[in-house]
Amino acid sequence: MGGGLFDPFSGGRPRWYTIAAHRPFLEDLAAGVLSWLGGRPPEELSDATILLPNRRAARAFTAALSKLSGDRPVLLPQVRPLGDLEEDEPPFTPGALGLDLPPAIPALTRRFELAKMIVEDFDSALRPVQALDLADALGRFLDSCQLEEVKDPGMVAGLVEGDMAEHWQRSAEFLALGVEKWPKRLEQMGLVDPSWRKATLLRRLAELWDREPPQEPLIVAGSTGTVPAAADVMGAVARAPQGCVVLPGLDLDLEENVWTQITGENEQHPQRALKRLLERHSIERAQVRPWFRPEITPEAQQRGMARQRLLNEALRPADATGDWRHAIKDIRERAADTGLDPIAEGLKGLSVMTLRHEEEAAAAIALMMREALETHGQTCALVTPDQGLGRRVQARLQRWGITADTSAGAPLNRMPAGTLLELCARWIEEEADPQTLLGLLKHPLVALDVEWSEHLSASLERYGLRTSPHGTLARLKTYLRRQKPRDYETEEAKAKREARTQKLCDFVNHLASLQALGAEPFAGKTHAPLDEAARALTRLVEALAGQNAWAGPDGEQAAALLSNLIAGGAALGAVTPSDMVEMLQGLLADTVVRTGGATHPSLRILGAIEARLVRADRMILAGLEEGIWPQGAPVDPFLSCLMTSALGLRPPERSI
Repeated sequence: MGGGLFDPFSGGRPRWYTIAAHRPFLEDLAAGVLSWLGGRPPEELSDATILLPNRRAARAFTAALSKLSGDRPVLLPQVRPLGDLEEDEPPFTPGALGLDLPPAIPALTRRFELAKMIVEDFDSALRPVQALDLADALGRFLDSCQLEEVKDPGMVAGLVEGDMAEHWQRSAEFLALGVEKWPKRLEQMGLVDPSWRKATLLRRLAELWDREPPQEPLIVAGSTGTVPAAADVMGAVARAPQGCVVLPGLDLDLEENVWTQITGENEQHPQRALKRLLERHSIERAQVRPWFRPEITPEAQQRGMARQRLLNEALRPADATGDWRHAIKDIRERAADTGLDPIAEGLKGLSVMTLRHEEEAAAAIALMMREALETHGQTCALVTPDQGLGRRVQARLQRWGITADTSAGAPLNRMPAGTLLELCARWIEEEADPQTLLGLLKHPLVALDVEWSEHLSASLERYGLRTSPHGTLARLKTYLRRQKPRDYETEEAKAKREARTQKLCDFVNHLASLQALGAEPFAGKTHAPLDEAARALTRLVEALAGQNAWAGPDGEQAAALLSNLIAGGAALGAVTPSDMVEMLQGLLADTVVRTGGATHPSLRILGAIEARLVRADRMILAGLEEGIWPQGAPVDPFLSCLMTSALGLRPPERSI
């Protein structure tokens, strides 16, 4: 549908639309909204509400709307992320839902509280690192139950009966702990799980809009409705007087016999989520209409359709593949009257590169992204679920002074505050380790007293640390004092060497006093309570870096991490210094810091989910290898496939 004015709210119901997979979703959505605005006054658009899957999509849609409007005055609609609604912003109006939900528990606090409960009520012999790992697994189970709105999660305790193997008994007991005791602990804290709160907000919104349909224009776009409550919100929007749903990439041209084979046995098929959504609302695929499409050249339209048809054939369910040669012949025969080869058209502009290793791949990708900037206004996006590869590309671009907009953020262990925490923990474990000691002395956040200059640190490295390991700082000082003068040294040289040795010994004494701050809980002991160890670690960090350690986004995350260790560490039992290092390394790696800042507007590095609605002039897909993209179906350590099915949770194959 293109050209002329477009009114998505006119005509009969159902008002379900789709934008083809080969089209730029957000740009076409914005073009359709502007076409609907037509001759209406500009302020009418400000009454509309548009729900998109996430905040990144909401920002990109607003930018597309502003760009396409040109010089035309337009008041922007209310654009909100469906996956992150809050009751204090539209489409929630003050008091409209009467929500009085407690706030959501912070992610890190939840992790520690779950670990604390596991140690207290499940297995007191667990090491803190093991308790945190189990807390992650229990948290994922609770999130699944809450998002899928499992009616009776308590039935997990009885799942080991009948056909279930006996070795699942312990797993069922562990999961029952989260179902029975965790809600009581949350109630005592006056908090709720984030997933439960999200599902509850969506559920109440769907019920409100079914009961009192909004009279203003309402569009939900880009979502596939994988969360049941979100799917019901979409249904309520489609039933509203001026509401419609716009699906991403529903294949209207897929043969009917293939469409019918996309069932629960083909959960990994990309059309399965959309088909499940349509079935939930009793909508036939034929009832879904194409969304407004701006006028494009016939050549561009044919190329896009050819690419889509080619990919659809490649993604057929296994039972529908049949003879590939016959399928290719059939595609060409259908396009015989156009005079074009649809296979060749579908492959135009598509290149495949096979590279030997990640470093080579990062170099090639960075060069292609840099090349895109040579054409004014051209955009380029790298899409990959491999965050390591994304960081390599980002680092190479920064060598040219280019900072790409990235959606992944950076793990805390790769930022100054995080590396400082890890170095301090390792220093508590091994006080004279040369790599740790030099890493601390050269860390950008560490600011020792003025008298301990960089020159003195370099001297310590040269005369004391470039030898065999010393074990302790006391032994290092003994080694420095035992260095004998050489026969050819003059008296002046001997005096300088002795003065240097004395300064180095004083410097080592100063370092020993600092290290003692962090190692105080372990003085004369092999174990110490985790909360006390975290307090001592905090004192050591502040002694080395002062309050600068907590500045910036990474400093704030590091401070929050230590605060949670102090608040929730007591129940996790005692730890050794090596336990502390291992646990802190895992926590730092799992904590993501989003720094923001100035980025290049034409280059983006996105994950697979963030890129679903984003388009660029040059799209680079990287990591297309088994185990990375697509990743294998996750293996649940506590739920078998039979238990997952019995509970009504989504099958693991769906994530593919």
